[in-house]
Amino acid sequence: MYLRTVLLGIAALAMYAMRANNIQVSGTTLVENTGSTVKIQFDVSWENSWRGGPVANWDAAWLFAKCKLSNGLWQHVRLASSGHTTPTGTSMDLGLIDPAGAYNAATNPVVGAFLYRNANGYGTLDASGVQLFWDHAAQGVLSLVDVVELRVFAMEMVYVNGGPYYLGTGSGGFEGGSFYTAPNNTTTFPITSEAAINVGTTAGYLYYAAGSGTSGDQTGPLPAAFPKGFNPFYCMKYEVSQQGYVDFLNTLTYTQQVSRTANPPNAVPGTAALITGNLNRNAIVIMTSGAFADVPASYACNLNGNGVYGEPDDGADLACNYLSIADLAAYLDWSALRPMTELEYEKACRGPVTPLPTEFPWGTTARATSQYQLANGGTNTEGIAVNYATSAGNVISVFTASNIGGPSRVGIFAAHPNNSGRETSGASLYGIMEMAGNVTERPISIGSPQGRAYTGAHGNGTLSAAGEADPTNWASAIAVTGFRGGSWLSNSAVRYMVSDRSEISWARTARYLDSGGRGVRNSP
Repeated sequence: MYLRTVLLGIAALAMYAMRANNIQVSGTTLVENTGSTVKIQFDVSWENSWRGGPVANWDAAWLFAKCKLSNGLWQHVRLASSGHTTPTGTSMDLGLIDPAGAYNAATNPVVGAFLYRNANGYGTLDASGVQLFWDHAAQGVLSLVDVVELRVFAMEMVYVNGGPYYLGTGSGGFEGGSFYTAPNNTTTFPITSEAAINVGTTAGYLYYAAGSGTSGDQTGPLPAAFPKGFNPFYCMKYEVSQQGYVDFLNTLTYTQQVSRTANPPNAVPGTAALITGNLNRNAIVIMTSGAFADVPASYACNLNGNGVYGEPDDGADLACNYLSIADLAAYLDWSALRPMTELEYEKACRGPVTPLPTEFPWGTTARATSQYQLANGGTNTEGIAVNYATSAGNVISVFTASNIGGPSRVGIFAAHPNNSGRETSGASLYGIMEMAGNVTERPISIGSPQGRAYTGAHGNGTLSAAGEADPTNWASAIAVTGFRGGSWLSNSAVRYMVSDRSEISWARTARYLDSGGRGVRNSP
């Protein structure tokens, strides 16, 4: 899944470009090498890019790089605070570990960059000649001779505008554990700032029903530091794909791979990485066996099971299931992103629009109910051949996809010739795909002290030696978070509704056949 170029005259440095759903990085090379600094140059393009629309937002590519040193270990590339080059028609915002802090090469470096349109428009965005300025000597990489591989990664993200919005829909409790303004469960709760929020039965407080106990402890307050979605942020356009998780695994040490997979990295080639038994369309396998602590395994997708890895129909763009919450958190830390909160989840679905009782993320109460049949299964054009809904929201659910037996390609509905807009594509107000169905979302719950202590610290691109995410408060917060948005397996239509919180505080830390997720990042 990579394009390779060998640069001679600098070092025998292998350059790789990363491919994910609908986005391509190509032509990676190094230019303007001074001996202590260099520019990483590449082209990036993706389809259906936009700026403008009903909420005047845009999509962007989150760009970051990793380098492999001669000792076999990978490092996250820490970029300079200036000196980058953007192609005509685009703008770039740099991403610090702490976007609210000041740049510091040692403690708050640039770990990536957002690239996006600088004027209204729609269609394929071809950005040629992007240059990221890398002061590798300041990072401790004194010579490029010590770098044997460099990989540039790109993720499609969507800008979620800042501003007020509402939690809950005022449905009278139909959506389990949904938010409302106490004492009346037929009201919504307004979010008007990032200030602390009181939680309880006192009139005017935020409240919710406990249900079976999996909606939370019904207490608070919710601190000011807990991200509430009032401030702008970027959200991954799609759930983590299987190729995305492969890319992640292939930059880890053997010990880290042990933590982030179900089967040992030294298992024979062809062994499933994340599960033993029914794979439910999880295609990730060991391509080359590891050798205990010395040599990590290499992973690839092989959905068709023929032992030839990375073929066009091998499921690279399927949403990744069988991710534990710790797996997802590690992936987000590695990507310099962070988990979203359940308040941000509701903001990303409906935005400032007045909530509609029992609504789904596509803004209506109508959903597809007939079983789909796939076309081009496992490819990057996997689509719906039969029963694509033209007057209801399309969603990969137990009611439409039980015969598929697992998750589908991320973004599967938007490319259908009968797609007429937000509802049929299953998109949120901001253009984020599959916020309901396919695999589960795993936002941080407000229903426990550990969840409420989450401050939204960002990943720094580096995991612990054991392969765990290590930003402040992540471990305790993710241990008590559950699910929102439903999945291809959820057996109740309510689970797909925006405000349903029935399972948000259901602490399930294992890998499940429908568990996946996505991440967010504060706007610079």
